[in-house]
Amino acid sequence: MKVTVVRKVKEATDICRFELAGLDGATLPAFSAGAHIDVHVNEDTVRQYSLCNPSHETHRYVIGVLRESASRGGSEAMHRDVKEGDVLTISEPKNHFPLAHDAKRTILIAGGIGVTPILCMAHRLSHVGAPFEMHYCARSADRLAFWSTIEQSPFASQVVLHLSDGDRSQLFDATSVLSAPSPDTHLYVCGPKGFMDMVIQTARSQGWAETAIHREYFAGSTVDTSSDRGFKVKLASSGQVIPIAPDESVVEALAKCGIDVPVSCEQGVCGTCLTRVLDGEPDHRDVFLTDAEHAANDQFTPCCSRSKSGLLVLDL
Repeated sequence: MKVTVVRKVKEATDICRFELAGLDGATLPAFSAGAHIDVHVNEDTVRQYSLCNPSHETHRYVIGVLRESASRGGSEAMHRDVKEGDVLTISEPKNHFPLAHDAKRTILIAGGIGVTPILCMAHRLSHVGAPFEMHYCARSADRLAFWSTIEQSPFASQVVLHLSDGDRSQLFDATSVLSAPSPDTHLYVCGPKGFMDMVIQTARSQGWAETAIHREYFAGSTVDTSSDRGFKVKLASSGQVIPIAPDESVVEALAKCGIDVPVSCEQGVCGTCLTRVLDGEPDHRDVFLTDAEHAANDQFTPCCSRSKSGLLVLDL
């Protein structure tokens, strides 16, 4: 669908806030806390950005975009080329990072630009009067996106700020924050992969149940591809067997044969290309599926994942 960029504001160093509205003031589709939209930055580039405004709003979508130092083109184009008044094509909201409805208490942890979905969750929990605490970690004050929004919110007192260059007394202590797991408390974390991995590992070491740990990555894992080898995929519907070269993805090989698998992030982050596996053992390289889902080996992300077996049979 089409939306208009009604506001573009510098939120912090290398972070811009974009406020999007329906054409001619049209009401936008509803969304839930943790949702994201696909933004067609240009003809060749689609990127996912979390919605960070209150989920009961229907007149706007607000996203925050970090200009990545190693941008693949998306964030750089959003900062450089997109201007107020521009019309963008976006998807309807999707949610792979929803709040648990049965939680009696919630701990929200944001690192850097990971504040975007976490902020939306804070808005929602505050709106319904649910108990929560939020920890916002950033390198320095100049990189605090949406801080003025938080300060002016009704939940400001529930947010604890942790700056890496601040006084040691306010540094984020994951062990202390996560020291008292309980069956009715849920944890949500979003931010840089290293930060998230640290939080998740700490939670596990403190006895948190996997079902109570929720995460959303913004970028895929760095994988050594030097030893990648070729394999084959078989399409269950037709029996067609397609070779996958060591230096190409399953999505790329299928596309050469006229088989279109929807993709978006191409890093195993968003789950758009998730495909059922009927036989064979995938080599999972995504950050979308959980460890338990990886172990089941009944689905994989063909944009980045490969195969440990010589043949994968796909439900295509």
